[in-house]
Amino acid sequence: MRRTQIYLEPEQHRALMQESAKKGVSLAGLIREVVADYLNREKRPGKPGKEIYMGLVGLGQSGLGDVSERHDYYLAEALKSDHNG
Repeated sequence: MRRTQIYLEPEQHRALMQESAKKGVSLAGLIREVVADYLNREKRPGKPGKEIYMGLVGLGQSGLGDVSERHDYYLAEALKSDHNG
C-alpha cells in the first residue's frame, strides 16, 4: 500500500469516523472501501445494459392488454427511448 495524506472538511471527517465505528473498520479502511466503490462505479458503462431491461420482463402490471403479444415491441421502445434521449 502507498501512504497518502488528504484533508477533509470537519463534517466529512466526523461522518466518516462515525461510519467507520459503525462498521467496525478503521478510517483508512473505510476510505479505501469508498475509493474502490467509486473506481468500480466509474468503470461501468453510463447507460444500463440490456440485461437490466430483460430482468424487468414479467414484473408489475402495465395496464396494457396486449403486453404478452407485443412485449418485444414495448421493450424495444423502452430501449430506444432510454438510449436516444
